Amino acid sequence: MLPVLQYIFQRLQRGMDNSAAILAFKALAQDSRLAIFRLLVMAAPEGLPARVIASRQQILPSTLSGHLALLHRAGLVRARRDGREIIYTAQLARIGALVDFLLLDCCDGRETECMAKIARDRLVG
Repeated sequence: MLPVLQYIFQRLQRGMDNSAAILAFKALAQDSRLAIFRLLVMAAPEGLPARVIASRQQILPSTLSGHLALLHRAGLVRARRDGREIIYTAQLARIGALVDFLLLDCCDGRETECMAKIARDRLVG
């Protein structure tokens, strides 16, 4: 099996399918959640405490909790406890899996002709 196809199949085995992709897009299809996710991408890999996210996005903690729960359910963020704080981090591998899933059939499998694949490889490699 070609290395690229092997890589894609490994990504798909990590749970990216139509249902997972739809869940991820639904989670990101709201202004505040998209802004939160982008903030966490900028703070990667360390992440940010919930109180900092709330402050920077000017969101009430109770509202932020709901947004983070949706992002977490979609696998886009992970939470970890650090003392009394909860630190949230963007799951960049999950976004990579989503992009790979979207490009799976790009250019009818002719990966050397796929400009989207070439551009993505330049960004990550």
